[in-house]
Amino acid sequence: MSSRCPERRWVLGAVALWAVTLGGCERERRGFHDRVPGTPALSMVRQSDLQPGPRTADAAVPSPYDDNAYAVSEGKRLFNQYNCSGCHFQGGGGIGPPLMDAEWIYGSEPQNIFATIVEGRPNGMPSFRHRIPDQQVWQLVAYVRSMSGLLAKDVAPGRSDDMQVTAQEQQTTKEHPVKSAVPPSTQRP
Repeated sequence: MSSRCPERRWVLGAVALWAVTLGGCERERRGFHDRVPGTPALSMVRQSDLQPGPRTADAAVPSPYDDNAYAVSEGKRLFNQYNCSGCHFQGGGGIGPPLMDAEWIYGSEPQNIFATIVEGRPNGMPSFRHRIPDQQVWQLVAYVRSMSGLLAKDVAPGRSDDMQVTAQEQQTTKEHPVKSAVPPSTQRP
């Protein structure tokens, strides 16, 4: 019995390590072929107060990437690659409305942002229907929500390297020459 205990402990330790590893990987899960809700979410978004019949409650559509740090980081990359930053700058607003505050014209829920990206909005926001895959639209939704603090801080991406205030490790400071004088041979007589 005593000779089997070390093996049993090793097996239990390996199983515990495997379980912890799988649990920790969910935050950084990279689903390259995720099946995300796209069109069904869009049909559930109310575009206007006008509707036939009695008023119905809006159905909330959860964002599939609100708790996935990798997807939010991909949304940040796509935000610049699709030139969203051209109008919204880095979320502070420019030609388009700011995305870092709490005032959202068309709603801050994931389905509202999804509909804004896919359908477009009057006065400037173009429609990206059939130009951006649904998976990438949801990644953009997660990143846009992270800019206004609607996601957990451990999921939100950090500041870009070009916006860092501290100096980089290999950065050198400019120094002026210590003994800089004009050589005597170049002086006029």
